[in-house]
Amino acid sequence: MQANQLRAEFISFFTTGSKDHKKIPSASLLPENDPTTLFISSGMQPLVPYLLGEKHPLGSRLVNSQLCFRAEDIAEVGDNRHTTFFEMLGNWSLGDYFKQDQLTWFFEFLTQVIGLDPHRLYVSVFEGNEAVSQDKESIELWQKLFSSQQSAQSGKAGFDPKIKIYTYGADKNWWSRSGTPDKMPAGEIGGPDSEVFYDFGQELGLHEKSAFKNKPCHLNCDCGRFLEIGNSVFMEYKKTTAGNLEKLPKKNVDFGGGLERILAAKANQPDIFKTDIFWPLIKVIEKTTDRKYSGNETVMRIIADHLKAATFMMAEGLEPSNKQAGYVLRRLLRRAAVKMRQLNTDCAPTFDPIALKVVELYPEYLKPTVDLKEKLKRVIGQEIERFAASLDRGLKEFAKADDGQLDTLLAFNLFQTYGFPFEVTEELFKRRGKSLDKKAFDVIYKEHQQLSRTASQGMFKGGLADQSETVTKLHTATHLLHAALRKILGEHVQQVGSNITAERLRFDFVHSEKLTAEQLKQIEELINQQINNDFPVKMMTMSLSEAKAQGALACFGQKYPAQVKVYTVSNFSKELCGGPHVSSTKELGEVKIVKQESCGAGRRRIYARLVN
Repeated sequence: MQANQLRAEFISFFTTGSKDHKKIPSASLLPENDPTTLFISSGMQPLVPYLLGEKHPLGSRLVNSQLCFRAEDIAEVGDNRHTTFFEMLGNWSLGDYFKQDQLTWFFEFLTQVIGLDPHRLYVSVFEGNEAVSQDKESIELWQKLFSSQQSAQSGKAGFDPKIKIYTYGADKNWWSRSGTPDKMPAGEIGGPDSEVFYDFGQELGLHEKSAFKNKPCHLNCDCGRFLEIGNSVFMEYKKTTAGNLEKLPKKNVDFGGGLERILAAKANQPDIFKTDIFWPLIKVIEKTTDRKYSGNETVMRIIADHLKAATFMMAEGLEPSNKQAGYVLRRLLRRAAVKMRQLNTDCAPTFDPIALKVVELYPEYLKPTVDLKEKLKRVIGQEIERFAASLDRGLKEFAKADDGQLDTLLAFNLFQTYGFPFEVTEELFKRRGKSLDKKAFDVIYKEHQQLSRTASQGMFKGGLADQSETVTKLHTATHLLHAALRKILGEHVQQVGSNITAERLRFDFVHSEKLTAEQLKQIEELINQQINNDFPVKMMTMSLSEAKAQGALACFGQKYPAQVKVYTVSNFSKELCGGPHVSSTKELGEVKIVKQESCGAGRRRIYARLVN
């Protein structure tokens, strides 16, 4: 089975017959109006308002395949199953069906639709804590599905092939975007989950060959024997400002299953990079480097994963920079470049064919236009050129160091500042008769890694409850800005991206010239005129075709479902949008444009904030 077939089978399974789910498109990797994160990292992220109780225009049963990126997993890439970029098959119940239907349907999909051997499937459930009791309902459902009379066993006790159901604590069987209940900020939603694992079998000796061979093997062991292929989250709780968990108005199901992982299970292939969603990239890397995958697995996996993620980011308009999402893209390209150098290959001519192969592998999402191909080549070429200069600067810094300064801290600074891999620095040390302590380097690296993860998790600090009021106002202000730009500059203006934090809005649009001071003044005055008029902000649900016929504006390149929400402000603004918005323009106070800049050829970017 190939990836495109698996994706289609999953969507078909949930959209046909009595299951009657509605397919929704994959949201952009770059969230427009979520200040808590840089990228879409799970299928539920774009659906948070609906999981909180807002009605979705397509109803209470949804399904899709969502493109995701998790920056915190960069350091994990290199083994047989971890990636930063992945495709998440997902289905949702928004206050509709719950545990029985969800677990039964997923088991049916795995065993009857794609034909996985149920003898190779094992599951985990939430063991309970002082706030939420053990998930006995899921345990009983799994016992029926497996026709097993065996009781659930604690996962910490190890693995017994006769036991199908294992219990774990909140660190393994609780899901929220920010982690365990104690880490959830006010307003964040989450709940206990039940994961399904595929067993590649003891006969492969994966555990015995791993770094964990002296520890008991169990479902969540990192040896690679067991592969998590699906997670049914029972989204029932919301964190309060008092630090407690309260029940949501409706019980929701949030399911996510990695396309790449389910594909590997179907092929009984423990290395996901040997499936058709990755192997063509590995073959290109082999060809361009004249090296074999065997013996270079870790390096080639990192190159394939990072360039796939980078290609999707660049296709959505992101370019390398030293800030936020742009910095992540820069890190991906430069880390891949370092790994390519480890293969003794110049990365500039080898990256282009890999990126173009990514485009070829994803016809569902990427269109192989001349513009896209040229853009990928341009951005990659410019970044690799900058990186080469950075390496040169690093070599000069190393040359300045006297023998007394040749220590582990210098090695890490070269790694962190200039991207020098440990192996390169180690060779430089040897040339000057010095040795480098790898263990000491790893200690510093892990401390830095922990700080990075803490910073990443810190994106959630404050939570949706704290951010929502300002973000909602800025969201409405963005619609007014879009309409004002078109009225002052012309109808060629089209939105190509936006980003909102609790402090400001950022709006990207098509326009070839820098705006004059007079134009900026006119735009600002026009927006504030609509605010002072105290117009109501109205919402209607209609078909996509009807919305377009009425002239509703849409974001360029964004995919929309068959039924959409249209927000209108008098006869001034009409846009397709998922919300949320204020009820009246007067609530915004005043909008102040604070900055404009170029964000690519023929594109401008405006920053604005609210003045109360």
